[in-house]
Amino acid sequence: MASEGQIVDPSGPIVSERENFDLSGPLHLTTVDWTNPNHRRSVAACLVQSVYILERDRQEKREGLQALAPPWWNTFHFQLYRQLVDDVDACVFGAIYQLTSTSSDQAPHFVIAFRGTITKGDAFTRDLELDIHVVKNGLHHTSRFETGIQAVRHVVATFGSSNVWLAGHSLGASMALLAGKNMAKNGVFLDAFLFNPPFFSAPIEGIKDKKVKHGIRIAGSVITAGLAFAMKNNNQANRSGSTFVALSEWFPRLFVNPADHICSEYVGYFEHRKRMDEIGAGGIERLATQHSIGGLLLNAMGKQSEEPLHLLPSADLTVNRTPARDFKDAHGIHQWWRPDLQLESKIYSFK
Repeated sequence: MASEGQIVDPSGPIVSERENFDLSGPLHLTTVDWTNPNHRRSVAACLVQSVYILERDRQEKREGLQALAPPWWNTFHFQLYRQLVDDVDACVFGAIYQLTSTSSDQAPHFVIAFRGTITKGDAFTRDLELDIHVVKNGLHHTSRFETGIQAVRHVVATFGSSNVWLAGHSLGASMALLAGKNMAKNGVFLDAFLFNPPFFSAPIEGIKDKKVKHGIRIAGSVITAGLAFAMKNNNQANRSGSTFVALSEWFPRLFVNPADHICSEYVGYFEHRKRMDEIGAGGIERLATQHSIGGLLLNAMGKQSEEPLHLLPSADLTVNRTPARDFKDAHGIHQWWRPDLQLESKIYSFK
């Protein structure tokens, strides 16, 4: 018997409605206006969803007319240029899409998309391993990321960086963010659509009392800035600060839901910087925001620390204020192509 949210294919296994474009896709998006940020966001999210379904198609051996992934890119006039396959477990974790026809110079020529963690099938073990690497700031040491960044470099070297998008959700957003940072350090600023990007830290944003929340953030900034100032002659700490400033001209698009604890800290991260300016403590925050306390402590002990992914100087942040039913709803990729979202968007620039 099929449960709610599933359909039965007489010729195959039970299929989730969320994988079927005709049931869960943005059917309202009959024509794409590439100058419309809502359309751009929706298409980017659908291309990320297509990577999830490419892997599910592989797991369920759905091929030809049974494959569910193609409508998620064909509908928007993309073709699959290449799948990105993990060399450890042969799972599909990303894909490169090429736009086949458009009359707008705002449209992407290529989109490189990365999926997040899949809890079904044989990809979960490897995905969980990558999630742990994200927490430990070690994603750049993995072979999956090496495959991903090579794909990005290939597209840029072969076709140029103009109108190349990066897109990812959750773990995939970390992949896209790290790839974008690597390219930006070399002066190549790619459009990036990062859905529910992980920000691992103490869950301060979940504190209801605003005075307590602001007090904790201010104390954290003062401590971090003090450590950074005390270590101003430490080469590793100085390199971290220099890298941060070098990234300030790159504005990745972050899409977060405050009910999703995995990414909600980005809201406070950028708003706190603005509040510190308002109370005359902008200098402290500009120094603090370039570093993490953990990284500074490791540097002080003579140990090399990796730069946390969430440290971003600039960003175009979009917050989904639409009430979420539960965590799954708040963290899911499907929310980002709904036509009725209550969104707040702000651009944060590092001065």
